[in-house]
Amino acid sequence: MQKRYIEKLGITLSTFGVGCMRYPMKEENGKKVIDEEQSIQMIRTAIDNGVNYVDTAYVYFDGESEKVLGRALLDGYREKTYVATKLPTWHCNTYEDFEKSFNIQLERLQTDWIDFYLVHSLNKDSWKKAKDLGVCKFLDELKASGKIKYACFSFHDSYDVFEDIINSYDWDMCQIQFNFMDINNQAGEKGLKLAGEKKIPVVIMEGLLGGRLAKAPENVQALYDAFPIKRTPVEWAFRWIANYKEVAVILSGVSNMEQTLDNIRIFDEVGIDIMSEDELALIDKVREAYQSRTKVNCTACKYCMPCPKGVNIPRVFAVWNNAYQYSQNIAGNWTYKKMIDEKTSAQECINCRKCVKVCPQKIDIPMMLKQADIELK
Repeated sequence: MQKRYIEKLGITLSTFGVGCMRYPMKEENGKKVIDEEQSIQMIRTAIDNGVNYVDTAYVYFDGESEKVLGRALLDGYREKTYVATKLPTWHCNTYEDFEKSFNIQLERLQTDWIDFYLVHSLNKDSWKKAKDLGVCKFLDELKASGKIKYACFSFHDSYDVFEDIINSYDWDMCQIQFNFMDINNQAGEKGLKLAGEKKIPVVIMEGLLGGRLAKAPENVQALYDAFPIKRTPVEWAFRWIANYKEVAVILSGVSNMEQTLDNIRIFDEVGIDIMSEDELALIDKVREAYQSRTKVNCTACKYCMPCPKGVNIPRVFAVWNNAYQYSQNIAGNWTYKKMIDEKTSAQECINCRKCVKVCPQKIDIPMMLKQADIELK
């Protein structure tokens, strides 16, 4: 198992980190529940093969993820592992709520301390709320008491928000979404580099973009097949991320033992600067191939918003583009069905054409909305 020394913290972490948001499921008494036996076996197999970083959160599986992980780390496994979990700021409206949530997490995980404690899924609004409630003081107190070792945050917003957050506190680690399709999305490559300059280790989530990069559409697979070195889409995606020296850990939310063993194999071989120029050029071509599948050239500038009838125009186009780019289900798309229920879908469009007048891309928005609705509903 490849590992990386984290200079800021003086510790060594496995490049592969087990994400506990996608445990295998089974049916019990007519309902879906976590297959606990298989989940524990997967976690322990990963640890036995050199993984020493596991990641969960207060909200995963309505709290059951932390409980299963806590049981998996009995019998001496806790001492072999750095545990990361997350503070749900949206559940906290007072300083005391921070303490209440944290104590629940200690109980669920059956531990006296948490190694990496992340303020969960920060964006502009949630950061302001957490900061106003005193989250920085809370983290300082936890560190001083030894209840956590490292104060961290996970992030989902634009680069400028990331820059503000990372410069607002002496963070020990940050977690960002990053993959070869998201180099300019959210914190992006620029945020990764900024963290590196500040010597803040970065844990990567969504390396496979929620699994969308795990199975390539035909035009992308053709590029992989034509390359002289044969690897799976999963392996290409992880190798590309591991190539960055700023990356400390890459999370993978494994759902079965086969995926666990495959990840162990992949992360036995990845490393910094492991990608050749030809391999990096291949990934550039793969990115372009995915982008070529875009249905509408919407940049989500939001000049068209708000729509008088409540249509979330950029969101409709994003759902449509994603369905085609990553060969997802198009007809009956569940995200679009939710938008229909919320009355933010293309079905609300009355063709007033106010959006067309302000669109920098000169998109005939009502016409494209109509086509998106036909294909997605």
